[in-house]
Amino acid sequence: MDRGPSEVSARRALARGRVTMLPSTTAAVAANTTAKGDVLATARVAGIQAAKQAAALIPMAHPVLVGNVFVNFTIADDYIVVEASVDTVDRTGVEMEALTAVSVAALTIYDMCKSTDRTMTISEIALWEKSGGRSGAWRRSEVE
Repeated sequence: MDRGPSEVSARRALARGRVTMLPSTTAAVAANTTAKGDVLATARVAGIQAAKQAAALIPMAHPVLVGNVFVNFTIADDYIVVEASVDTVDRTGVEMEALTAVSVAALTIYDMCKSTDRTMTISEIALWEKSGGRSGAWRRSEVE
């Protein structure tokens, strides 16, 4: 696949997803009292590792020199929002790396909580922002 004449530039992507679960499960995650240990710390590490491996997992994704990867969580009553931010200085963007980080972090939360909550769902994984490159900056509107 030809990447064309893209210039090396600073690029950033932000993705989000949601893991919906019982309120008792979010409470256990927040209190760090789940049977498998610290769910959010483990999911954060998994997301960071996933961002670095996106090109190995997605056939047409190009390897990128990943700079910073941040994986953060917002806990609500019956869901956890997973957010990943990835940046690079390279010839291609890091949207797939951010989306992969969110996906794997969400899967890790699911894996670590599934023994006590079979109702969990993973949803709303989407790119929310990107910047850099030929197409410039883009931001998802809240109403989409």
